[in-house]
Amino acid sequence: MNKKEKKSGKKSPAGDKQETGSTKIIQRFLKTNHLRELENESIFVFREIAAQFQNPILLFSGGKDSIVLVHLALKAFYPAIIPFPLLHIDTGHNFIETLEFRDHLVEKIQGRLIVGSVQETIDQGKAVEETGFNASRNKLQTTTLLDAIYAYKFDAAIGGGRRDEEKARAKERFFSHRDEFGQWNPKNQRPELWNIYNGRKNVGEHFRVFPISNWTELDIWQYILEENIELPGIYFTHTREVFCRDGVWLAYAPFMKLKPNEKVLVKQVRCRTVGDITCTGLTLSKASSLKKIIKEIAATRVTERGSRWDDKRSDTAMEDRKVEGYF
Repeated sequence: MNKKEKKSGKKSPAGDKQETGSTKIIQRFLKTNHLRELENESIFVFREIAAQFQNPILLFSGGKDSIVLVHLALKAFYPAIIPFPLLHIDTGHNFIETLEFRDHLVEKIQGRLIVGSVQETIDQGKAVEETGFNASRNKLQTTTLLDAIYAYKFDAAIGGGRRDEEKARAKERFFSHRDEFGQWNPKNQRPELWNIYNGRKNVGEHFRVFPISNWTELDIWQYILEENIELPGIYFTHTREVFCRDGVWLAYAPFMKLKPNEKVLVKQVRCRTVGDITCTGLTLSKASSLKKIIKEIAATRVTERGSRWDDKRSDTAMEDRKVEGYF
């Protein structure tokens, strides 16, 4: 810094560039270190699952969170393959992109896939198809899931739930106990002090385990970018037939019944969270890359599940489903 700069208190352009460069390096280090801590925590949980349970299953929806779970499981048990199968509950009303990506990923990781069919559950008379404008098979997944857990005698079901998603999710522990009927009691959660997880259970009971509980939506996307994780195209901006229902954009499908005032339009949209077509809200977006998605999410004030139609059925919709045995 020369004498004139000392008097004026101004730095040279070179100094500004150097300071900006150093700031970026520090920010990048802090972000990377934060993601590494989350990754290590999740890997630790995966290894605890393998140590404490005899017959775990990884619940796979084809969404970004379950894809990240698979990636973390691969890291946790490398160089071996994932030591438990993937379970997908197929509502029969899934996005075709999700199903195609599911099959592609299972083949890629040399994994084993188990598919539970909601349609079979309906055909067997164990669940009743909803009717009307708001009909959905989303809630019917619970019976199919519990039947699969019972049939295969799974003692731990690994899910991609995160505490930042929704108020009922925030009540979950990493190891979330379910009784012999698959039900969850939010008032009967076991303490988890110093990363000590209690997997003890009685015959017929099981656990839902959530290795990415402490991750946020932004963490997930930054990790996907950093790890170069492959995703289905439905998460990026694409053209799709949609209609608007009570402020939520939904993908149009022939089995969906439109109200008189609803019209099918063609829009540029993408998914933030993926589930049954009937309840998966779409986001109007021009984010065609991971960096653009991250920028978009960092600026939004709408939560990830704010666009989920199934959560709008009541103020306690998610908790009601979870108590019954939902994911």
